[in-house]
Amino acid sequence: MLNLKTKLTLILSACLSLSTVSAAENSDDANKLSTAEKKSGWKLLFDGKSTDGWRNYQKDGVSDGWKVKDGVLTRAEKGAGDIITDDEFKYFELSLDYKISPEGNSGLMFHVTEEEKTPWRTGPEVQIQDNVDGHDPQKAGWLYQLYKPAPPRTGTEEEKSKPADATRPAGEWNNLFLRIGPDRSEVVMNGIRYFRFNKGSADWDKRVAASKFSKFPKFGKAEKGHICLQDHNDLVSFRNIKIRKLADDGSAPDPSDGALAIKGVPAFPDLKWEGWEAVNEETGKIVPLRPMVVKSADDSGRLFVATQRGMIHTIDTKSPKQAKLFLDIREKVAPWKKNNEEGLLGLAFHPDFAKNGQFFVYYTAEGMPRKSKISRFQVSASDPSKADPKSETVIMEIDQPFGNHNGGSIEFGPDGYLYIGLGDGGSGNDPLGNGQNLETLLGSILRIDVDHQANGKNYAIPADNPFVDRAKARPEIYAYGLRNVWRLNFDPKTGTLYAGEVGQELWEEIDIIKKGGNYGWSVREGTHNFGNRPETAQEKPIAPIWEYDHGIGRSVTGGTVYRGKKLPELDGMYVYADFVSGKIWALKYDEKAGEVTKNLRLSTSTVPVMAFGTDADGNLYYCVETVKGGEGIFRLEKE
Repeated sequence: MLNLKTKLTLILSACLSLSTVSAAENSDDANKLSTAEKKSGWKLLFDGKSTDGWRNYQKDGVSDGWKVKDGVLTRAEKGAGDIITDDEFKYFELSLDYKISPEGNSGLMFHVTEEEKTPWRTGPEVQIQDNVDGHDPQKAGWLYQLYKPAPPRTGTEEEKSKPADATRPAGEWNNLFLRIGPDRSEVVMNGIRYFRFNKGSADWDKRVAASKFSKFPKFGKAEKGHICLQDHNDLVSFRNIKIRKLADDGSAPDPSDGALAIKGVPAFPDLKWEGWEAVNEETGKIVPLRPMVVKSADDSGRLFVATQRGMIHTIDTKSPKQAKLFLDIREKVAPWKKNNEEGLLGLAFHPDFAKNGQFFVYYTAEGMPRKSKISRFQVSASDPSKADPKSETVIMEIDQPFGNHNGGSIEFGPDGYLYIGLGDGGSGNDPLGNGQNLETLLGSILRIDVDHQANGKNYAIPADNPFVDRAKARPEIYAYGLRNVWRLNFDPKTGTLYAGEVGQELWEEIDIIKKGGNYGWSVREGTHNFGNRPETAQEKPIAPIWEYDHGIGRSVTGGTVYRGKKLPELDGMYVYADFVSGKIWALKYDEKAGEVTKNLRLSTSTVPVMAFGTDADGNLYYCVETVKGGEGIFRLEKE
């Protein structure tokens, strides 16, 4: 007869096998590379069909203990042995999904050489195990005996006293990301960075000397080696095993189909800004200008530019020598020097601005507690070139728990309603769980009617908003599951709403915003796992149309669909940028097919871009921080 332990092992193996099949059947993207991944150099290490490219350690082939079924590679039988890649890798990024059995244990090793009896005597190991019932105090994602994550900064006192744990339970898929580079190496578990390290550094050597690996002289010494998946006598499954080689300087291939001969040039090189000086006369300190919004409002030939500190200027594009002060609310606006993501962040003109003179501003209010305000202002009755600063009517106030992720983009849609892009409230990892919570406005895009008032508010709710009839849901919400929208833009031809969604540790994304849509944060980052919160929302997350990883850039600046006449090669393309890398691309999205067909680099300098905008003719501009007035706004033109 079988003993109890053997019976339980067989039952657990069967359960995991069944759940593995189910998960694979329900995952259309398993063992596939997205268009963006292919363009940026990612390769599959497992094709979902065979063990090609792998072999057992110090062997020529793979043992029968490793099984491939329904797109999943499973260590299913005892004695399967550790397996390694045929190829060796020096600098790389690797991503894989794993599913561990209850009490199970495995590992991912790198820079493995075959000089020792076992791979762990040369290759450092990232632990893979069941953190709830596992028998090893070294948890999943820890670099075995060397590095572990710090405690989280938010949560209960008990949670803040223990190392962070972002893993999902046994039987569920987890994503493990490993980067080994010349400048930095890191481990990220389900989208949450656990730690960084530098292999071979003084800190590394000190930790190795204090570990059991000190007696193995070849441990961690190789500059390149195999990837290894460990057989620890437990049932474990893998899929989506992807790798990207990095150049010796740590860079990754740009995800583009080539470049367009279009460059950025200062749009108004001789421009002076009324009310702003680059140096404060009293303190002698530099005072950078940060244009946040550039757009037209009517056919007057004027451009309106909102700056983060709290001023709005107008520029006569026919004689662009002086940016005239249109509105100054600096005394009301929180200075961005205190919190980089606060300040005046949004500007939108009423569809009937030419007749009614109304415009709307989104800003972080000075003082505590933190609040974002959306306010209506009116053009001065006595001077149409100025706004009336006393005309402010606060339409909406939003409490902000932290000083980042304010969002702030506001736009009128083709339907005449005002759309408001909000962040999740800030800090990191969405500590309050706002992204998937319909009871809060944060982490959402709102849609309100500013031409009517109802229920004691200075706005009304459009009757067809998607959550007006859902209990406890805020009726202002149009879409949710967003971390920090930076920026919103309607295609002026099709009315499609685009959003740049800033990611956290690994992925930046471009989304098409749909009514009632859930965009996944903070259980997803793009198309990838994030953290270990359960997915409880009624709406299945909508995948971005485009995403790029942090080997390419680190903070997306959402752009605009070009519909001008001067650059026909850009017609219908979504022009966007990355704030950290300074790169600018043009994305061609086929709305009927629902897919990106091209991503082209523009020949611009790598200056951080904060926002894009257009004039009445559709000419495209972008904004950068400047201490030279004539270099705050650039225009795209042919080389």
